[in-house]
Amino acid sequence: MSTYTDFSEVHTNEALPKTSATITIRIIKSFQYRTERSLVLHNLNLETTTVGQLKDIARQAVQTQPGWKPYRNVTLDTLKLYSKAHGAKTTNLIINLDHDEWILNDDSKALVEVGFENETEVSFFNRELYEAFLANPETTWDT
Repeated sequence: MSTYTDFSEVHTNEALPKTSATITIRIIKSFQYRTERSLVLHNLNLETTTVGQLKDIARQAVQTQPGWKPYRNVTLDTLKLYSKAHGAKTTNLIINLDHDEWILNDDSKALVEVGFENETEVSFFNRELYEAFLANPETTWDT
């Protein structure tokens, strides 16, 4: 029986320094239809990038990168942690509906201050649409 020795013991959230992290932003167009697209950012400095700057980076990508045209009419104003590497994930495919304390309300805080690490996933959405979905959490696509 052979043993594998080429696997790293380093977890992915610790594999890259906080000054060069990879994160995924789930850009949500519709909660009702579960319409989202992921934006993956590489080499992001979590120590110097603020919540507000991350919102601006994502908005800029949506407005300028190809393939984002259907998302350009959504007012994206709220970030909420979805999951971290090796952490529990929600059963909802686009947003964590629990833990409203995970909503990132302070645009001046550095990402590392609000718990970001390599491989963090976050949802970016319109707060008004989110609140309406919480009040009536029905999806249309699976009925």
